Amino acid sequence: MDKKPGKLFVISGPSGAGKSTVIARLLRSLNTVYFSISATTRPPRRGERDGIDYHFIERREFEKMIERGELLEHAEYVGNYYGTPAKPVEEKLAAGYDVILDIESDGARQVMKKRPDAIGIFLFPGSFKVLEERLRLRSTDEEDKIIKRMEKARQECQRIDMYDYIVINDRVETAAEEVIAIMRAEKCKTAERVHYLKGEC
Repeated sequence: MDKKPGKLFVISGPSGAGKSTVIARLLRSLNTVYFSISATTRPPRRGERDGIDYHFIERREFEKMIERGELLEHAEYVGNYYGTPAKPVEEKLAAGYDVILDIESDGARQVMKKRPDAIGIFLFPGSFKVLEERLRLRSTDEEDKIIKRMEKARQECQRIDMYDYIVINDRVETAAEEVIAIMRAEKCKTAERVHYLKGEC
């Protein structure tokens, strides 16, 4: 691994935007990326595994983590806590890995305030009609939860100005390619490569 510190990428988007699918695809394409596993108090969905998809913990333990300052960010969403353990993120960045956070907009704001160097990417399916169709096809939520998720999605879209990039996920392969292109472009910025030219120009 390159010991130069990695970059922190924050990927947000409404529930149903396809963040997990896009991230899984780009992780298969890049071997210098670490995906931060969030902690949550919600119960696992069918097929989800503790320590792989999320760290599933009790509400009281999560609240203790908040008190101890062990989370890079945290938020309550549709009745459950979600948060990012800080230690593994900082360790991987220091080791030269790029780190991806999959978090909603409240958490993204917290991270960007603490880490102004974080790069924000907002993922959206293209329309609210498509988003609602995806939530219904998922068949994991009752009607009241779907309504709440749609309300939350509209709130999140009011905050897109704090993100550096917007990726439209109407096709998973294309969306993943765009995210990868963003990650590579960030490494090509002048500030990242000007040292190659020192003494040459």
